[in-house]
Amino acid sequence: MHYRIGTRGSKLALVQSEYVKRRMEEAYPEDTFELVIIKTTGDKVTDKPLAAIGTKGLFVKEIEEELLSGSIDMAVHSMKDMPAECETGLTFAKAWKREDCRDVLILKTAGSFSELPSGAVIGTGSIRRACQLAMLRPDIQFTAIRGNVDTRINKLMDDSYGLDGIVLAAAGLNRLGRSSEITEYLDPEVVIPAPAQGVLAIETAEVNTELLDKINALSDDNSDREAVAERTFLRLTGGGCHAPVGAHCVTKDNGDLLPPAVGQAVDGVHQHHFIKYHRIGVGPENMQMLLHRLFLTIPARIPAGRLVCPPAPRPGAPAAVPAPPAGRP
Repeated sequence: MHYRIGTRGSKLALVQSEYVKRRMEEAYPEDTFELVIIKTTGDKVTDKPLAAIGTKGLFVKEIEEELLSGSIDMAVHSMKDMPAECETGLTFAKAWKREDCRDVLILKTAGSFSELPSGAVIGTGSIRRACQLAMLRPDIQFTAIRGNVDTRINKLMDDSYGLDGIVLAAAGLNRLGRSSEITEYLDPEVVIPAPAQGVLAIETAEVNTELLDKINALSDDNSDREAVAERTFLRLTGGGCHAPVGAHCVTKDNGDLLPPAVGQAVDGVHQHHFIKYHRIGVGPENMQMLLHRLFLTIPARIPAGRLVCPPAPRPGAPAAVPAPPAGRP
């Protein structure tokens, strides 16, 4: 059987899709696979911040249309870029092994986030990232930045942009072989990642059950349950792929999920505030109920115009942690 894999044309998208293609070829040598490059709205509109474009699924709409028309058989995305709800007629395969979920800083000259001078400028297109970092360093400025990984790093190094650092996802840098350029890894307990960050989204038509079974056979149970739980919070908050929502679940040794760190940026009078919640150990069967309860408490925890962070960060909590030992994500 011959399968066509839809993908964006960015370097990272192609690296991710080539990885999926290679694994499928290794697992199913009787089948053949090809990549089909598709340009999306997010690729075409590059002069506005993502939040200002006002459309969910900026990097996926055109790809999903090709899936629905049958022009391609499967598509590879970053799960953090996906809307909370799948398009009617399409479905996600179970998650494969997750990459590092953390956000990271690449700094121009400073050796750490804490060493940045007051008034330093950090580039990020994410309200979620800016809100949480501003809570730690209210003296730091944040500015919107667009572009692929290469473009953003080039802007950082170009003095005309006036940037002292940028925030990116560790997963993308790792997949591109550029992890050596990371200055600091941000602790996911302090700067909560986007839901399912580090997870590849492999999407197919619901009716294509034979292909879906083949993809699911290569999945990772822990990564899949974490992704489902985190995206449940995204869905309950009504968020899209660029909503300022964070969620981070960890699988314990006994198979239970340790959720959340979860949080949501809420629009105040002139700025966004980020609300965080305790972690609570819970089995996977109770995850939906827990997230519903958390979601229903959000409005009551937002006094107008004031930052609320229940509970406060633990005393002495660092914004960043060292790079992981060799052999770990």
